[in-house]
Amino acid sequence: MKQTPDAPHSVYGVEKWGKGLIEVTEQGEIGLRNPMAPDADAISLPGILRDLDERGIKAPMILRVSSYLESEITQINESFAEAINRSGYLGSYRGVFPIKVNQQAQVVDRIVEFGKKYNFGLEAGSKPELVIALAHRLATEALIVCNGVKDAEFIQLAILSRKLGFNTVVVLESPKEADTVIEVYGELGIKPLLGVRVKLTNQISGKWEESSGDRSAFGMNTDQLVAVIDKLKNADLLDCLKLQHSHLGSQVQDVNDVRRAVGEACRYYSELVREGVPLSHLDLGGGMGVDYTGEKKAAENSINYSVSEYCSNVVETVAYAMDEAGISHPTLVTESGRAVVATSSMLIFNVLESTLYDAPDSPEVEPEDHHMVSDLAAVHGYISTERLQECWNDATFYRNELRALFRRGYVDLRQMARAERIYLSLIARLKALAASDELETDLGDQLEKVADIYHCNFSLFQSLPDAWAIGQLHPIVPLQMLNTDPNRRAVLSDITCDSDGKIDRFILADGVSPSLPVHSLPEDEEYYMGVFFVGAYQETLGDLHNLFGDTNAVTIDLRPDGGFDLLHEQEGDTISQVLAAVEFDPADCVAAFRKMVDEAISTGTLKAKDRKTLMNAYRDSINGYTYYE
Repeated sequence: MKQTPDAPHSVYGVEKWGKGLIEVTEQGEIGLRNPMAPDADAISLPGILRDLDERGIKAPMILRVSSYLESEITQINESFAEAINRSGYLGSYRGVFPIKVNQQAQVVDRIVEFGKKYNFGLEAGSKPELVIALAHRLATEALIVCNGVKDAEFIQLAILSRKLGFNTVVVLESPKEADTVIEVYGELGIKPLLGVRVKLTNQISGKWEESSGDRSAFGMNTDQLVAVIDKLKNADLLDCLKLQHSHLGSQVQDVNDVRRAVGEACRYYSELVREGVPLSHLDLGGGMGVDYTGEKKAAENSINYSVSEYCSNVVETVAYAMDEAGISHPTLVTESGRAVVATSSMLIFNVLESTLYDAPDSPEVEPEDHHMVSDLAAVHGYISTERLQECWNDATFYRNELRALFRRGYVDLRQMARAERIYLSLIARLKALAASDELETDLGDQLEKVADIYHCNFSLFQSLPDAWAIGQLHPIVPLQMLNTDPNRRAVLSDITCDSDGKIDRFILADGVSPSLPVHSLPEDEEYYMGVFFVGAYQETLGDLHNLFGDTNAVTIDLRPDGGFDLLHEQEGDTISQVLAAVEFDPADCVAAFRKMVDEAISTGTLKAKDRKTLMNAYRDSINGYTYYE
């Protein structure tokens, strides 16, 4: 469907951030396009939800689109291949996926499957992640890159895995780690495949600047690097050092930061080669960003480059530096996690109810009401476009004064209720006038903040932890009714008992807004919201705030004929599962509750015939979904 500037849905900017994957259909619904079959029609996302609902799979849920994973892996690998061919680069590309970015089995399994033809590997930053990596049959030339702090057990497993044909690289993070490797080598008698992590001085700009530069947490400075080289020489292990790793930074927003960091990494590489280190692989770490807002500029939640441009910059910078140093072109390695998985997952939830901060009508003032109630109601008599600011000031003043009088006991409950409704009716008129006048003043901003609250069936802390912790923006849009003008504005509140459990920053076509345009809730159907590009970190970092567990998770594949296949369903956590996670034994809870029920029967406070109903209710709850059903 061709997007028009005045279409009702254009306010959400889907055509800017959707990457050609998300669009609005002619029926006013969010549609998913199949990047592997570009000529296929978009499939209705609400239609997918209806189908899943019939199968007994309900929101809230994480919906993973396998086709999007395949598309991103294909794009990154083929973009590097094109850049290598175009520039005459004499090395190859071997990407790895950092398991920490999304550790879910359905995600990792499919990355391995789709990446096999590209010799795409995995990055493990812990022993559990290495165990995951070694449980997969990777392509013959694929790498397993082991980063992070490593004990002897970690290193031993990595070295022994070489016996099975794995290209497992132990990246040395410190001189102490080099000592551990030398010690394990002495015990096993098996030479390891080694890398060394070099801490670059170049620092990226933006939210993740502390993940780069010489104050970053991991890697070695020049002095430590020389010490490690000498240690490996003395242990007769220098010939094992094949890979140099340098992390450019996370979510790099400016492509010129990429150029500068790659250039510095190349300087270290050429100097290490001159030191006699037989390097063959240059690992440039993560950093390829995602344009969450669609702004296409170097900004907090955006980037000013494409995948193709990123790859070209890396290849050309390395080629020039190596040619200048007279060194063979190395195999290029990147650890792009966010760029691979972010677009592949979306959080879907339904809106349960709304708290409206305006009212369609105003009650009559009663004779016994305080005079300020009458003063507040009188503002209705002079509302006009020319006096909007004055009316806002007066309405806010009288409302606040009445609240103070209520607290001191001079205004009773029913007077206060009438006053609040009069105020809300004034707000409704002020909003309508401001919208018709396209107000671009401070008053417009103030009115936008007097937004409704839409109470939604999800936990921010479980499903969107970065939105709460670091202010990460994700595109959020209603999934239906997009061919009608949104008639309200709202912030989204989750169902946790926490005032922080809300979203009040939204990506719109004209920038970031403190409220989201929404529709009045329909009476006869669910009103669904979609939060897009949540595949990176959100599924891994979630916590059990209020003991809301993992949501249902569904993996689908988009078919070329416009349909979809359900590949996998993972039921969300039950209450018994989250209780066990915080050290409560569900069976003990049932036994303790049963004892209290029986005691209540003995004392006569509970009738024996009610015992079965009460116990069944408790058991049903403990075995049920943690979210609203």
